Amino acid sequence: MGQHILLASTGGAWHMAAGQTVRIVNPHGTQAVDAWALAADGSETGDGTVQYSSMEHTRSVNSSIYIDTGLSVMGMDRRPLFTMVEDATPGHHDTQLCPCNGPLYADLGQPPAHRSCAGNFHEALAQIGLEMPFTPASLNLFMRVRVGPEGEILRDLPVAAPGGHVTLKADRAIVLVLSACPQDVTPINGADCTPRDIHLEFSRGPL
Repeated sequence: MGQHILLASTGGAWHMAAGQTVRIVNPHGTQAVDAWALAADGSETGDGTVQYSSMEHTRSVNSSIYIDTGLSVMGMDRRPLFTMVEDATPGHHDTQLCPCNGPLYADLGQPPAHRSCAGNFHEALAQIGLEMPFTPASLNLFMRVRVGPEGEILRDLPVAAPGGHVTLKADRAIVLVLSACPQDVTPINGADCTPRDIHLEFSRGPL
């Protein structure tokens, strides 16, 4: 599949074979990227929904609220969908915050048409002929979120350097969905609240 540019505030979906990798490069270091995976082998959850990335099972299996090198994102069946095999950033990618969505932007005083990661997820799936009846929780790459001493969620400015990147390896055939987060109200994408492009480098096949 080669190289792609994921434009600021948009999403995309790509089929990946088991063992295939994608390097996600953050040219400015500040851009958050929401990530999901759907199993592409026909496996389903108990209610007939296709297996999808589950942050609750990911945290449970890894015993961590973060994704770092060597940790995997799990499906609802608690089997790995993809693994982070390289991380050229300070790490600790967030699994806690929801993907930005219409109600969140309404709370921030934005119009209904404001782009969101939830909307990007469904748009990206529609472009390859798929759909989901809901928006799963996302892995939030490059996003800095901590838990305070009283359990409070603390949102920090991004700390990845320009050109920082992570590499994900598909553990089974998946559809990978990514959103270059459109957040332009709060500083989750940097102090200037400006969404930016992301570069993607897919391997040609399993490594």
